[in-house]
Amino acid sequence: MHGVGGLGWRSGPLRPECRHHPHLDKRAARGIRSVTIDEDASMTQDIAFIAGATGYTGREVARQLAAAGVRTVAHVRPDSTRLQHWTTLFAEQGVEVDSTPWQVEAMGKTLAALQPTLVFALLGTTRARARALERAGGDASAASYEAVDHDLTVLLLEAAEACGNRPRFAYLSSIGAGPNASSSYLKVRARVEERVSASNLPWTNCRPALISGADRDDERTGERIGATLVDAALGLVGALGGAALRRRWASHGNVDLAAGLIRCARDPAWRGRVAEAKDLREPDVGA
Repeated sequence: MHGVGGLGWRSGPLRPECRHHPHLDKRAARGIRSVTIDEDASMTQDIAFIAGATGYTGREVARQLAAAGVRTVAHVRPDSTRLQHWTTLFAEQGVEVDSTPWQVEAMGKTLAALQPTLVFALLGTTRARARALERAGGDASAASYEAVDHDLTVLLLEAAEACGNRPRFAYLSSIGAGPNASSSYLKVRARVEERVSASNLPWTNCRPALISGADRDDERTGERIGATLVDAALGLVGALGGAALRRRWASHGNVDLAAGLIRCARDPAWRGRVAEAKDLREPDVGA
């Protein structure tokens, strides 16, 4: 495999023809909504690196950035059983694939060679993944919130801090994150936010509400049911004048959330700030 800047980790060079997007027509035919990002000169000069790019939100961030003309590099674990699948899919979208191992030195070399202007930390795991790993004979702790949500995000942050380019670091946290949160998931997110905000990089911590959609790879039935019930209740509240509550608590689809993440990550006004769920939505949502 060829790496970013010839370092030996990228799964293939970006060919000029990959800048065409035949997949967009397929999405339109299936009725999948698209969000258009305004392309400007500064955006086409951006270089984006996305960790967690194969996730529900990450893949849409990659698609939208590439469609807007941004050089976009999606990270896929080198040991992923679907590495070839993601390499092919992302190439169709004009997205490069990097498979740098999750090691401090290796990731540091990759970012130093790439010199990204935007780094998206969209990593996350679930308890179900940890249980599945354990059933397969693996170490469940390797898929824990501590190992993935915290340790890998901090590793990425340290690599970005050392790359010499001071990229904007956009971290996908969660609504309710805080040291006094009741769940270990939210407590871990709060610790990562604290580390990001102490960084010497320009940063934005993003706290969406529930992220839900029928096209997720992992079913997350409980989350979908919860999101449906909450959205239904908020729809009624919104009709009665509670638009602010709806903007704060309604669930996000990956298309709209990706657009919000990109907008906040590129906007100088959101440097060194926390973007709450309402800030990540389109201006007219819940109005």
